Amino acid sequence: MSEQALPTDVRVVVNSIGLTKADYRGNPSTLCQGCGHNSISSQIIAACYELNLYPEEIVKFSGIGCSSKSLFYFLNRSFGFNGLHGRMPSLATGALFADHTLRGIGVSGDGDTASIGMGQFKHLLRRNMRLVYIVENNGVYGLTKGQFSATADQGLELKSHGINPYMPIDIAWEALVGHATFVARSFAGDPKQVKELIKAALNHNGVAVLDIISPCVTFNNVDHATHSYAWGKNHETALHELSYVPRAEEILLEYDEGETREVELHDGSVILLRKLGRDYDPTNREAAIKVLEEANSCHCLITGLIYIDPNQPSMWDIFQLTDTPLNRLKENQLRPPQETLAELNRVFQA
Repeated sequence: MSEQALPTDVRVVVNSIGLTKADYRGNPSTLCQGCGHNSISSQIIAACYELNLYPEEIVKFSGIGCSSKSLFYFLNRSFGFNGLHGRMPSLATGALFADHTLRGIGVSGDGDTASIGMGQFKHLLRRNMRLVYIVENNGVYGLTKGQFSATADQGLELKSHGINPYMPIDIAWEALVGHATFVARSFAGDPKQVKELIKAALNHNGVAVLDIISPCVTFNNVDHATHSYAWGKNHETALHELSYVPRAEEILLEYDEGETREVELHDGSVILLRKLGRDYDPTNREAAIKVLEEANSCHCLITGLIYIDPNQPSMWDIFQLTDTPLNRLKENQLRPPQETLAELNRVFQA
């Protein structure tokens, strides 16, 4: 970061591309004061600022719900699309397929993803589309007055809605089973971890699912609920300390052999994982499923990078898209010449 000289004594801190943090902010939030979603928006702003990304090179997507309102609270200079309930993945697929040079950030909720949007979520995963998919998970439908969502705890009792009789859906587990190539879980009350995971996700060559427990301070605010702030603070267990190192920076870290693991991403940047009391390999999919099962059985909140496969080809790699985005190709580049069409007709008629 550097300071930009001004005519007065005021100094404005800018990043290496000359933008201030204000260039990454959005409109004032209309969500409840203390909502975890606001904290996540703040970390998206910080991550993009520190990564020196131009806001115009990022496109935002969302569906319906409190979480989907978040698009208005960060990156005002980026295009954003607020779609139908549960349909954000298809909206993102179309837009990013048309211009593969853009970075996509999708913000969804536990209702938008785990209920009406589950089918689209699963197909997004298997296509490995290059999209940061953030689920702001609070266990309730906050926008429609706090009904249980598909991730709500079984046996949870909420005022006016009784007791939830159903088992919850584990979004991180569903992402793993659906063959997502980047799966992480975090807690909105741990902003440093959230920011580093967002940084790593933005540079992953494929779909990056971040299931972030984001407490609802209005409806799901009983301290014993696994989506509450108090429960998250008391039960969070980090798999590791996490740092994202851009490829342009020298990697400097003092550690004893065996304490830290490096995961190199496709662009040469590196995720540094310092182990915290557990020998865990985030590139082992079976180990990732096992650690989630253990966390669910002992009723604890495991956070961090759960699984990553940096070598799986993305949807763009599979289709071998041209360097020029599809939406910028000229008609003569898209339409086959008459002689080619004639030859195809001849082959098919043979």
